[in-house]
Amino acid sequence: MLYGIEREASVIKSRNADVEAVAVSAVEGKPMYGGNMLVKPLIKGDEMTFLEIHYAAGVGAPLHTHTHESIAYVVKGKVKSTVGSEEFIMGPGDVCRHPKGVLHGLEALEDSVVVEVKSPAPDIGAFFAIRK
Repeated sequence: MLYGIEREASVIKSRNADVEAVAVSAVEGKPMYGGNMLVKPLIKGDEMTFLEIHYAAGVGAPLHTHTHESIAYVVKGKVKSTVGSEEFIMGPGDVCRHPKGVLHGLEALEDSVVVEVKSPAPDIGAFFAIRK
């Protein structure tokens, strides 16, 4: 199951424990470095998708662009985020925006968990190279 979605009386929800994490080896056709990231695609709406992403220390998403906007929120750990020509370190509670068409990337400085909202919702299978 790619998304752990359940429908109850017109409410759509996802239980984290029911969603399997998938190993991702590339983003937008560019290989990850330092290893794979683990992604849990928790829920997808009509216009957005919500992902929980687990990075081991040293794992990074290469600089890339895409046709959707992303908001990234650090739940745990420390990451280095690059957006355009700006670089900054983010810790728990910090958030950044990856605008559509702007070069960006993220690298875990320690084991980290990041949640991302992407809009409009991309085809996750096409966006990520997923290893099964």
